[in-house]
Amino acid sequence: MSHDRITELLETAEAESVWGYETYATPEVMERFGMASARIGGGVALAVRDDATNYWSRALGFGFSEPLSAEVVASVTDFYRGNGNPIAVLNIAPSVLPVDWDAICAKEGITGGGTWVKLARPAGLVAAPETELRVAEIEPVDAELWATVLTRGFGMPEELLVPMSKGVVGQPGWTAYGAYEGDELVAAATVLITGEVAEFCGAATLPEHRGKGAQSALLAARAQKAVAAGVKWFSAETGKPDEGEKNSSLNNMVRAGFEIRYDRRNWIWRP
Repeated sequence: MSHDRITELLETAEAESVWGYETYATPEVMERFGMASARIGGGVALAVRDDATNYWSRALGFGFSEPLSAEVVASVTDFYRGNGNPIAVLNIAPSVLPVDWDAICAKEGITGGGTWVKLARPAGLVAAPETELRVAEIEPVDAELWATVLTRGFGMPEELLVPMSKGVVGQPGWTAYGAYEGDELVAAATVLITGEVAEFCGAATLPEHRGKGAQSALLAARAQKAVAAGVKWFSAETGKPDEGEKNSSLNNMVRAGFEIRYDRRNWIWRP
């Protein structure tokens, strides 16, 4: 399999995970926060107009089924402009950026932001750590509790993220997991099985329960689920730490056999 084909699989899986998180929200939540979605040029564009985190208005998955052109980018920015968005982030694999990308950015008001890393590994079991925590799949009846733990673990506003993210629990291809200390849910994670890829899309532990092996245990459980589903690749992404700093999520995934495939810059659009 060529590198470009692997990149396509990884980027497409991530795009579908973001699509799921946002499109499984209820109509009431979508209206309240100004949410919209569109499939454009082979990729997806998701918008949350009233988002205090500036994270969930994202466009990604471009450059594979058709080239990333100035026309495609203009359609994406028109979508955000039409939704009244104050900001949006374009996530584009570096290998598919067009030669005239600088000119496109200048025309559309796009500037470079921070950098994330795209990680992947061939499918395979991950060793479970020694921990007193119990890991279990989450049923829809516990979706709101699960979403609350996930949101608090990330330190994001509950008002938006809890009603939005709980919608993925029980959806086709999605499996939500929790780590319990006794009867208390202390960590949360998800995996999306889509085609040949398992996308490890979201995992967090409550601050007061970190360092107990929750994330390593959740990685092992999700890997087992994905291997049983017959996928070929595991995919994940996280922020690239600055020099001298560390990212615990990145370290956990590297220990689980993930490798950094490439750095991917965030491209910031403002009207």
